[in-house]
Amino acid sequence: MSKIERPLVRELFPDLVADLIACLREEGEEDLAVSTWDIRFYGECGCGDDFCQSFYTAERPDGAYGPGHRCVPLLPPRGDLILDVVEERIMYVEVLHYPKLPRPVSWSHQLGNHPLTLLP
Repeated sequence: MSKIERPLVRELFPDLVADLIACLREEGEEDLAVSTWDIRFYGECGCGDDFCQSFYTAERPDGAYGPGHRCVPLLPPRGDLILDVVEERIMYVEVLHYPKLPRPVSWSHQLGNHPLTLLP
């Protein structure tokens, strides 16, 4: 089975990545700020709340993240951003009350070999 190349979050949501990097630097999280440039989109959270645009940047865990997990709350100029980090790797980006991000026509394409097509 071939490994799926996940899209880079910076290509999908450049403004969000800029906010994440700026906020992480303000919090003194330089290593996470640098690594943000290379995080990949694995899938949306799926909660269905209209104020939530959260997504995974790694495989969804089977239960809790466990040892090495920490939560990194950030103070963006708008909305709320909270990162789940495990052993200094960003695993999940909680995006709440944030300006509307462009949405792929079909999130199901994130798991196939089809390119993601974004809606405005």
